Amino acid sequence: MPTFQIESTFKGLVGGIDEVGRGPWAGPVVAAAAVFLNPSSLPSSLFHGIQDSKKLSKAKRESIFEDLITLEAFHYGLGIASVEEIDRLNILKATFLAMERATKNLPQVPSTLLIDGKYIPRFEGIQTHPLVGGDGISLSIAAASIIAKVTRDRMMEELAKAYPPYGWETNAGYGTAQHQTALKTYGITPHHRKSFAPIRAMVA
Repeated sequence: MPTFQIESTFKGLVGGIDEVGRGPWAGPVVAAAAVFLNPSSLPSSLFHGIQDSKKLSKAKRESIFEDLITLEAFHYGLGIASVEEIDRLNILKATFLAMERATKNLPQVPSTLLIDGKYIPRFEGIQTHPLVGGDGISLSIAAASIIAKVTRDRMMEELAKAYPPYGWETNAGYGTAQHQTALKTYGITPHHRKSFAPIRAMVA
């Protein structure tokens, strides 16, 4: 279970960053930065409920998301990189851009950021530390993963209303069988990543 143990080894304000949406064929990539100002004040049920967003049911993620964003001692920032930016920069650089935007949208700039993954961006004036599997270890990263996941899922659900055959409300833009069938039948949309091989093959 994620804890605040790693965060407590650093001085000053410490936060975590995670992203959602590197792998899908459609939609933006979304990053979230999360900072607990006073972890000891967290209700026990919330403290023990926060974990890697992928291990939580949709209902549980939604519930924790709502609890987090109403906490006075919790700050978060969101960053989004568009499909156009993904195609222009590549997915890794676009992910770093989303992380940078999430950090800039924090109400208070942390001195240290723990970032999920091996390859991470560098931010001027902020120490950044990679943490592979961070969403299963760090409470801040796990919280960021929930914020990012719920935010992106809601964005894809909204997009799905205009493009119902693709099933984005359930597959979030990943290349599921339903998504592939819709692509063959209806073609690509403005929300598809043309730089991704399956979509690029259809454009060529």
